[in-house]
Amino acid sequence: MKEFLIFTNKHKDPELVVTQRIREYLEAHAARVSIHVLQSDWKQTGDPGVCVFADTVECVLVLGGDGTVLKAARQMMDVQVPIIGVNLGNLGYMTEIDVDCLEDSLDKLLEDQFETERRMMLEGCVHFADGGSQAGHCLNDIVISRIGSLQIMKFDIKVNGRFLNEYSGDGMIVTTPTGSTGYNLSAGGPIVEPGARMIMLTPICPHTLNQRSIILSPEDVVEICIPEGKEGQKQQMEVTFDGNHKVQVTTGDRIRVVQSDKVTEFIKINQVSFLDVLHKKLSGKA
Repeated sequence: MKEFLIFTNKHKDPELVVTQRIREYLEAHAARVSIHVLQSDWKQTGDPGVCVFADTVECVLVLGGDGTVLKAARQMMDVQVPIIGVNLGNLGYMTEIDVDCLEDSLDKLLEDQFETERRMMLEGCVHFADGGSQAGHCLNDIVISRIGSLQIMKFDIKVNGRFLNEYSGDGMIVTTPTGSTGYNLSAGGPIVEPGARMIMLTPICPHTLNQRSIILSPEDVVEICIPEGKEGQKQQMEVTFDGNHKVQVTTGDRIRVVQSDKVTEFIKINQVSFLDVLHKKLSGKA
């Protein structure tokens, strides 16, 4: 590899010390480097088309944590350039490189000593009762949650056009295998190997004892319909894509979720597996 983009989170690297360290090392080894900076308030600088030689970029180095990786994945999904995370915080599930072994990892990239892994993404489209719509993509999850007063929300779930169940609770998570270790895990959902292909539904604080996560085929079509609430009240909710892109919905609206035709490709340079990282998390060593 000789063409790199550094996608850096200035909140994690405020003086761009690590960013410049990577840039200088790569350029000293005859590589071309461009830098795209996310400010601490998450406003980006530069063209979201990424860099002046975007057509030739071979690798995106994402500096930050899992949240920065998610941001980069959505911005890069149309150009399909493989990404690799550089961990600048706590141990994350999506960051491959530690700063302590930075140069060794960069050498592997320069010498093409790596493998790649493709991760599925989801496409969600909010269909409003007035006929309008708004779509979004995610690598992790789509979360439907309440806004306003603390009251039980109701959802009607359809799969492939057939009614599945009515859920009552604080919300619903539709997640990919990559997102299974995020909000889904906190809500009691299953942990799934991130290279798998499936869609998972996990209710948030369900109001009954028999409502659990449901695992579906990646080819399934999920519809979450927003009915009237208790005593015919109008429900107000929010749909969030990877914790960033937000859309407000209300009674009569519906959210259609399918497997996206986009994927995120991750670069793997270490022998550390997902199960090794999971073991550290579960054992409290992270």
